Amino acid sequence: MIEQVEQQIEALIFASEQSISTKEIKEVLNLTFESELSIEEIDQHIDTIEAKYAEEQFAFGLVRINGGFQFLSKAAYYPVINQLQIHRSKKKLSQAALETLAIIAYREPITKLEVEQIRGVNCDYSVRMLLEKELITILGKADSVGRPLLYGVSPLFQDYFGINSKSDLPKLKDVISEENFIGSSEE
Repeated sequence: MIEQVEQQIEALIFASEQSISTKEIKEVLNLTFESELSIEEIDQHIDTIEAKYAEEQFAFGLVRINGGFQFLSKAAYYPVINQLQIHRSKKKLSQAALETLAIIAYREPITKLEVEQIRGVNCDYSVRMLLEKELITILGKADSVGRPLLYGVSPLFQDYFGINSKSDLPKLKDVISEENFIGSSEE
C-alpha cells in the first residue's frame, strides 16, 4: 500500500512541467510502489487535493488542463506575478554581457581594461548593464596607474545561475578544449 497517497500525487503534479494525466499518475505510482491503484481512486484523491487548494489561504490551485492536472497561480495574483515576469525579462543577458560576466567571474578582481584586453572589444556597455542588473559589483580600486575600479561578481550572480558558490562554476580546463585553439601546435 502506498503511504501518503495524496502527497505522492501532489508531488507528481508539482514536479511535472506540463499537465499530468490521471493515467500517467497511475502508471508512475504503480511502478514506484508496486501497487494497483485504480483511476477512480486517483480521481478521488485528486478531488480532495483540488478542494484543499481551492481554499483562500493558498495562492495557487489545482487546475484541469488538457486532460491532466497542473498547479497554477490563482487569477487574483496575476498583477504581482506579471510584474515579476516583466522584472525578470529585463534581466536577460546578451552574448557580450555573458562573455564579460564569465571573464569577471573567473578572474575577479579584475579591471575593465583587463576585461577589454581579453575580449578584444570595448566593454563599457556590458559592464554598465551588469552593474545595473546587480550581477557584478565594484570591489575597490587597483593600485595601478589611474587607480581603475576592480570588479567582481555579486551574491545575486550565484542566485541567477543557481549555484551555491563560485567553486560550483565549471573548471576552465573542463570548458576549454584543444579544438578551441587557432593554428597548429608547432607555431
